[in-house]
Amino acid sequence: MSRTSKSVVSVLLVVIVVAVLGWIYASPYIALDRLKRAADARDAQTVSQYVDFPLLRESLKDQVGQLLTRKIDIQKSGNPLAMIGAMIGAALIGPLVDSYATPDGVAAILNGIPPRGDPGEKPPISAEANGDVAAARGAAPAPQAPPAAPDQPAPTVASPSTPPAPKPPPQTTAGYRSFDTFAVNYQHGTGDARYSAIFRRYGLFSWKLVAVELNGS
Repeated sequence: MSRTSKSVVSVLLVVIVVAVLGWIYASPYIALDRLKRAADARDAQTVSQYVDFPLLRESLKDQVGQLLTRKIDIQKSGNPLAMIGAMIGAALIGPLVDSYATPDGVAAILNGIPPRGDPGEKPPISAEANGDVAAARGAAPAPQAPPAAPDQPAPTVASPSTPPAPKPPPQTTAGYRSFDTFAVNYQHGTGDARYSAIFRRYGLFSWKLVAVELNGS
């Protein structure tokens, strides 16, 4: 093999190694993007490829349990009825976990709507998962004024109330915690509770959502 051929082979090997390392580094970001698109579209088959539901279920059970424990501790010296409500909520951990360990729940988590540990809580569905309440419910048509009678002023119609502005999307940061662990951190604003979605590496290029860390209510 000539010197020129050896140089070409060496360059190709370097290019291949750099490309593989780049793909390995970018793989969790790609998995996150694909999972979010699939969850928003409620594509259960694709979501299942990027979520380890048994591990996510266990994580939700543990995190929601801790969340309710903190609520009960805060309410011990407060309203007894509020404490009873928190204890009832503790009995409903199972249904809450079941509702969030679904494509709807994953979509809510990735759109800044984590479980709060409230009794009967369920993840929002359709456009409401993105905070677009008007699109989810359909905008009500504006009332029409009746035709004015001759020589009489047209009646004044009150303008419809302005719908509340949708909550802004959460501030999001993402990065590696270790070679095999990737975290996406969410916070709606200064002082708001933060939470994290945790991904784990499966092989060199594959990642799955395995846990949620709830740092507050």
